[in-house]
Amino acid sequence: MDTAKDWWIYRGPGTVGERRARLDEHRPPWREFKGEPDPEYTPPGTEGPAWAETYERGDGYVPDDYEVDAVNTALYLRRPLLVTGKPGVGKSTLAHSIAADLELGPVLHWPVTSRSSLRDGLYQYDAIGRLHDANLRHLASSGRSRRPPGAKRPASGNSIAPYLRLGPLGTALLPQDRPRVLLVDEIDKSDIDLPGDLLTVFEEGSFEIPELARIAARQPRVRVGTQDGPKARVGIEGGRVQCRAFPIVVLTSNGERDFPPPFLRRCIRLHVEPPTKDKLERIVRQRLRLDESTGDDHYRDLIKAFDERRTEGDLATDQLLNAVQLRLSGAWSGVDEREDFLKTVLQRLTGPLA
Repeated sequence: MDTAKDWWIYRGPGTVGERRARLDEHRPPWREFKGEPDPEYTPPGTEGPAWAETYERGDGYVPDDYEVDAVNTALYLRRPLLVTGKPGVGKSTLAHSIAADLELGPVLHWPVTSRSSLRDGLYQYDAIGRLHDANLRHLASSGRSRRPPGAKRPASGNSIAPYLRLGPLGTALLPQDRPRVLLVDEIDKSDIDLPGDLLTVFEEGSFEIPELARIAARQPRVRVGTQDGPKARVGIEGGRVQCRAFPIVVLTSNGERDFPPPFLRRCIRLHVEPPTKDKLERIVRQRLRLDESTGDDHYRDLIKAFDERRTEGDLATDQLLNAVQLRLSGAWSGVDEREDFLKTVLQRLTGPLA
């Protein structure tokens, strides 16, 4: 990466606080949101195992200038970033890199499948569990219930709160002064309707939980769990969640399908190319904490072999990292084992030899 540009927030000049302040200052008037944070709720910060995992994965990412340009464009415009590219080029890791660089807390991860719906990302409601507990309470009150040894005591009262939990998208949209990073992974595997269903949520930065809206007259404020864990509970007024700082949304796609124009129009698009040979060396040094001054070149022949083998079929960068780690550990050290080693660790993902 060349010298940081003055306008960059992600990977830009200045302290983390100064760069986040620039993000707050340059807010498009058509992307302002008015959600009020819950003073009793504190989002996770830069401590704990979840943050350690995010930082460890994101800190070793090596972006090119065109990637940093696209990320910062999405940040300034408060728009989702749609990242495409072959498997293994680091699309998902980019989300962790943004969170680590700007110290925005653990990444919220929504892995999409063909069965995923918008509600899965927004919240989960255990209606069957609530009905089961209601039946147990009814039997207990009538004196006919004997709870088996070790069985859970049913939740007390008629509150819906124990049966509701915000999903990764719902948690990202909570009103907060500091945005969260949301990774929507492999959205091209989704049902054909999901991208369209996301449009309103991305435009308005809000959503309604019908189960809470129906009881808002008698229970205007309900505290529910979040994606960050069962102990992280947040108050929701009138069954509606409205963001304050629009989340940093990274959507990844392996290019298995096309998306409708209205969806594409609301995204900043970034296509990540497979890393060049020079970039592979930088990635290996960064990820494996290798000091260039040591002159340790045990990995250079592996980078060359990786670069040659991927001309006949796709390879993922983490395969190279695995190979280098094995080499540095002394595994497969025999001269006569080299070809078997490459065939084992650098198996092509596509092509006639896959």
